[in-house]
Amino acid sequence: MPATNRRKFLKKAGIFSATAFFTSLTKPSWARNLEVALRDAEGVSAADLATEEDFWYYIQQSFTVSPGLINLNNGGVSPAPKTVQEAMKRYYDYSNEAPSYYMWRILDQGREPLRKSLAKLAGCDAEEIAINRNSSEGLETVIFGLQLKAGDEVVAAKQDYPNMINAYKQREMRDGIKMVWINLELPSEDENYMVSRYVNAFTPKTKVVHITHIINWNGQILPVRKIAQEAHKRGIEVIVDGAHSFAHFDFKIPDLDADYFAASLHKWLFAPIGSGMLYVRKNKIKTIYPLFATSDSPLKDDIRKFENLGTRPMFIEQAIGKALEFHEMIGSERKEKRLHYLKNYWFDKVKNIPKVKLNTSFDPKWGCAIGNVSVEGKKVGDLDNFLLDKYRVHTVGIEWENIHGVRVTPNVYTTLGNLDVLVDGINAFAKQ
Repeated sequence: MPATNRRKFLKKAGIFSATAFFTSLTKPSWARNLEVALRDAEGVSAADLATEEDFWYYIQQSFTVSPGLINLNNGGVSPAPKTVQEAMKRYYDYSNEAPSYYMWRILDQGREPLRKSLAKLAGCDAEEIAINRNSSEGLETVIFGLQLKAGDEVVAAKQDYPNMINAYKQREMRDGIKMVWINLELPSEDENYMVSRYVNAFTPKTKVVHITHIINWNGQILPVRKIAQEAHKRGIEVIVDGAHSFAHFDFKIPDLDADYFAASLHKWLFAPIGSGMLYVRKNKIKTIYPLFATSDSPLKDDIRKFENLGTRPMFIEQAIGKALEFHEMIGSERKEKRLHYLKNYWFDKVKNIPKVKLNTSFDPKWGCAIGNVSVEGKKVGDLDNFLLDKYRVHTVGIEWENIHGVRVTPNVYTTLGNLDVLVDGINAFAKQ
């Protein structure tokens, strides 16, 4: 956006409209200012808004981040905005007035509206969405619920998430299924290469393929739809790990042609810690055994059979609704463009530093917020520790299979100043 045309959000912060997102004059100043910024952003393209720091300043004020630490490990779990935190605390206090009454007779009544709201964002039928605690729970529900027998083959990648790898190994040990592990050389922008790695592993005995939508170690986005289409041509079911993709970049679950999809909502949706979602294609529900037993047929055609968790923190579950509101307030496209801009901002500043290696694509088709960086001749853990000890920048060192580097994950509350500190730290470490 040209400097002469940039929106002057800061100068307009005193204007307030009772018809916008924050309607009450009793709202705190950060909420009123955010309403102004949102209104002023109307008509501005997502690409232009991605670089508009005045706008994102007010988004940043919606979070309660630590002033003594620059958190660039949002890929592990993201902090929730103030509105989500406040809702969860309010529902928790409410529950404790009389838990068995307020939890099961009052708060639990909000699950069906919440299911519909999640389905709207996911672009699917509400009868295909189960609400649970995280992506591992959702994916393991499917992995252990599939009716596989000895000799059946499952194709998965060595770069998949450890919880899923271990779940498949357990089925292999208990039930005699055969795991076929492929190895991905990443980062890659070669769609044919990535699709062929999976397809070449398929045999007449392959029953399931497990695909991680975005590899958590380095942020690589996989061509899920292309792999899924090839799998379905061969009668192979498709499980997609969407822990890092849902509400991170703009897509709908049916776009992926997946049979099963799970996500952790406490990552990119900014929902409370310990909230997740499972999608099961409608015609597949009756074929999957639930992870926790039901009172009637485990093979019934009802997505709710996957929600038999016993006593659960309904104050967490119901606060997901506020996270959905916050996400929709920003907008999926705006959010995606900003996250990609933040990753490429610091990537551009370190790419020419001698010995620095970037292990994630710049291209939005193959990467978004998550970036992985390493320094030749230096240990990954040393860079991770250096950034924390000397610059108070929190990242995470990755040593998994053939991926070695420090994972850096900014979020919508991350400032360019935060990323400049990261750049200074990487530069100083590389020069040691």
